[in-house]
Amino acid sequence: MPLTSPWSILLLESDYLKHTLTPKKVICATTQDNREKGNKLSENSSAHMRPHKAGEGIFSAISVGTVFILIGVVYVATLPASLWDEVVAFFGSFSSVQVPGTGIYLSAPAVPAAYTVLYNAVFQFCLGLGILQVILLALRLAWHSPIGRTAETVGHLVFWLGASYLVFTFLNSATTLETWFAFWAAILVTLGVSMIARALVLFAKK
Repeated sequence: MPLTSPWSILLLESDYLKHTLTPKKVICATTQDNREKGNKLSENSSAHMRPHKAGEGIFSAISVGTVFILIGVVYVATLPASLWDEVVAFFGSFSSVQVPGTGIYLSAPAVPAAYTVLYNAVFQFCLGLGILQVILLALRLAWHSPIGRTAETVGHLVFWLGASYLVFTFLNSATTLETWFAFWAAILVTLGVSMIARALVLFAKK
């Protein structure tokens, strides 16, 4: 017997409404909830990033200001000798020389030991930048800076303190062509160590 009674028609309409209107209402409600959650997450993320952006601005200002101060202090510390004249004379003495023990020719000063005033200035500058990185690292840890920035500061700290030690050790009144090229080889090693130190900090936080 075919379903043509009013009750059967009502049942069919009820089934139709369940399968059409109800899912749409659920989908609309779910979409609205997702939007509200997304807005809340966006607001929380923005509020969380504001202190870090302010902190990075402070760190940048400290870094730039310290570099200018170091340049002025190092220049004054070399007086009465003229640091500018030392720099001009240093680069003017460069020529192509053979790297000892190899057949490779690279640029180097004719008499590396003749520029102790410039070497002392470079040492002071590198040491000052190393101390700056120590201060910045302490500030970043206190400020809870992003781990990427903290790792970058650790890498800079290792490089600049290492560079200051190498300048003090290799570049002085006893510098020869052998020690000149050994210095640059050691600088490359220090650069590699600083990159590894940065990677270790990132790895330790994972």
